[in-house]
Amino acid sequence: MKINVRELIGENCVSYDDGKRIYDLIHPELQSGKLVNLDFSGVRVLVSLFLNAAIGHLLEDVSTENLNQLLVVSNLPQGGLETLRRVIENSRDYYFNPHVREALDRILTERSVEI
Repeated sequence: MKINVRELIGENCVSYDDGKRIYDLIHPELQSGKLVNLDFSGVRVLVSLFLNAAIGHLLEDVSTENLNQLLVVSNLPQGGLETLRRVIENSRDYYFNPHVREALDRILTERSVEI
């Protein structure tokens, strides 16, 4: 499956909801062992919030190994590769290290109570 992100989302990939749209398309494909190519040609702005929803959340139930084998990400805008690496690293820590997950969940809960 090949997805042209710009055609689906537009030039600016910034929102959680748009990232979730990508996640909803690619998650079942990856779960069934199919190759997915996310093509970012023409995307000008790419932020971590979008990538967390689209790709980072996959690590909840897709192994890092399967993600590396089945997900091809191409034509990222400038700085996109570094952002993607951070998103994957942070998501991997969150989903696979219970101490990190507990600490982050506690911080987020405390901050939501303050608001």
